[in-house]
Amino acid sequence: MIEFLKTLVDFILHIDVHLQELVTDYRTWTYLILFLIIFMETGIVITPFLPGDSLLFAAGAIAAMEGQPLNIIILIILLILAAVGGDSANYFIGRYLGKAVYEKNYKLIKREYLDKTHAFYEKHGGKTIIIARFMPIIRTFAPFVAGVGTMSYWRFSSFNIIGGIVWVSAFCMAGYFFGNIPFIKNNFTFAIFLIIFVSLLPMIYALVKNQIDKRKTA
Repeated sequence: MIEFLKTLVDFILHIDVHLQELVTDYRTWTYLILFLIIFMETGIVITPFLPGDSLLFAAGAIAAMEGQPLNIIILIILLILAAVGGDSANYFIGRYLGKAVYEKNYKLIKREYLDKTHAFYEKHGGKTIIIARFMPIIRTFAPFVAGVGTMSYWRFSSFNIIGGIVWVSAFCMAGYFFGNIPFIKNNFTFAIFLIIFVSLLPMIYALVKNQIDKRKTA
């Protein structure tokens, strides 16, 4: 498990290098690999640790390089389909298995993540599906919690499609236009740290605010 975590952290922090190796080795098959990663990160509730924002940014940056087999338009379309399809799958998993999962605290599906996502969902309603796209961990659990709740699939779909389009397009295009700027290219690990930090800010803010509110009511 420790070795797996080390490998995962190394992959995320040096995602530009590892993704370039994938493109070199697998060429156009890289589309399928990226599709599966995004689908699993959004669609399987036990895999919130997979890279999302950083992967999209790095993929966009590589698509901008000359001589690369990745086309930015094809990339965005495929990954939007992966993101929307992943959330849909997660919704139905929540719809059919959610109540049983809530009754137990599985190691791979932490109850605290479900509770935090549920609280976030209660506060922001349906637009949680869109907002959560930009928040690691909550991004994976939001459609699952929506499936457990009373939101109809058709209402969920509208938020899901909008969120998938905005999320994938924003990060891929950011990587495409900014990922190869010399300063960012030479400090790509720092850029990934910054992306992760900015993505976590809403959760950090919510945790701090929650602690402050608890002290006020104590």
